[in-house]
Amino acid sequence: MNKIYGWIVTGICVSIMACSGDDTSASPEESAALPETVTFSEHIAPIIYKNCTPCHRDQSAGPFSFTNYEEVRAKAKTIAKVTRSRFMPPWPADPTYVSFKDERVLTDYEISLIGKWVEQDCPIGDAQSIPATPVYPIGSQIGEPDIVIPFPDIDIAGNNTDHFFLVKVPYEMPEARYVKTVEFIPGNKKLAHHMNANLILFDPAKKKDVTKGKKVLATNLAESALLVQTEMDNFQDDGSVPGLQPLVCNYLPGVSPAIYPAGIGGFLMPAKGAFFINDYHFGPSAKDEIDSTSHFNIFFSDAPPKRPTYELLLGSLGVSPVVPALIIPANEVKTFTIDYQVQETMSLITVNPHMHLIGKTFTAFAITPKQDTIKLVHIPKWDFRWQYFYTYKQVVVIPAGSRIHVEATFDNTVNNVNNPNHPPQVIIDRAGRFDSMKSTNEMLQLILSYMPYQPGDEQLSLE
Repeated sequence: MNKIYGWIVTGICVSIMACSGDDTSASPEESAALPETVTFSEHIAPIIYKNCTPCHRDQSAGPFSFTNYEEVRAKAKTIAKVTRSRFMPPWPADPTYVSFKDERVLTDYEISLIGKWVEQDCPIGDAQSIPATPVYPIGSQIGEPDIVIPFPDIDIAGNNTDHFFLVKVPYEMPEARYVKTVEFIPGNKKLAHHMNANLILFDPAKKKDVTKGKKVLATNLAESALLVQTEMDNFQDDGSVPGLQPLVCNYLPGVSPAIYPAGIGGFLMPAKGAFFINDYHFGPSAKDEIDSTSHFNIFFSDAPPKRPTYELLLGSLGVSPVVPALIIPANEVKTFTIDYQVQETMSLITVNPHMHLIGKTFTAFAITPKQDTIKLVHIPKWDFRWQYFYTYKQVVVIPAGSRIHVEATFDNTVNNVNNPNHPPQVIIDRAGRFDSMKSTNEMLQLILSYMPYQPGDEQLSLE
């Protein structure tokens, strides 16, 4: 793949759509051990504050806040309904297959507590004993950043279509610094669907001014990658192509940036350079909008990473193809696979499954040379709205010679309420084209974040 073109086509799609729940009443078995009176102060507040408030608060992804009794009671029936159906908290991965770090999965008992609380008309209990609302930093999900780098303004036309942008975000600092993590905060949370950022590694001797060039370009299917990079002035002054630190930050609704234990991950951020956002996706709007406050929160580290992390992409645009070719005929439910032979023993830390609208199920596992099975991730009911980067609680070691196997099913029938075509039409993978990221096309990917194996990684905790 052309080096510059490769900057543009890498990306992940995600979207938010409407939902519905089912019956919220608890079964007799679930209700048997419940307290006689369920109160907000003793039973409900701890559940909400742990599992819901991180997203449902001011300046976060949730559309309304759950930070006190009044806010929770106002939505109590809805909370009971969406927790009973397990639509909320959103966690598509099957926790009985693999349990991940920071997973938000309510127990049957917790769901029954919420249901009974609503049936009892939401008693508050002892107001003086309500747990304190967790304190969150303003403008961040994870803490006070060391520096904030603002995005340029982006105009979003109100023409009821998806919009994709290429964005250049230049910066200058007094000196190069090691970075622990980068957090992205979208300015227009209502329309922002996903964002993938790379860091352009200009040679200081070959790039005098990193601020030159256009900062925002709408993805145009007719434009060449060469023209895009020229207009954004992403070449060095002598015309050479700079290096690229890929995927230093990703954004998906409701997802916190990955933070690993000290010494794992991170990168060196030059004193001056530019972030290149090769895929900033906004959903459709009926009126003109603007994204005016998007920014990066940068968190520095005092020491270089001892264990750098790497990404391996399987499937669409990746090192191992989808079999058979990803073509889903109209009115069919069809299954596809990906297989990859592990070359060197890897210490796996995070997985990200990816499909689009008509995805149905997704399973990934590894078969070792000794024929042992290592479970990686299983999503029994694919949900295009929530595509997490699932981090393991403990490093998962995949021996050299193992075969990583992905099996995914797509539902291109009228029974799939997320099918974008009525009646169904053939849907294909357009990987490598500018329009491959459209949700109405399809992709099948498994992205693996890993470290080269070192003895003892089997016991290395990621929590």
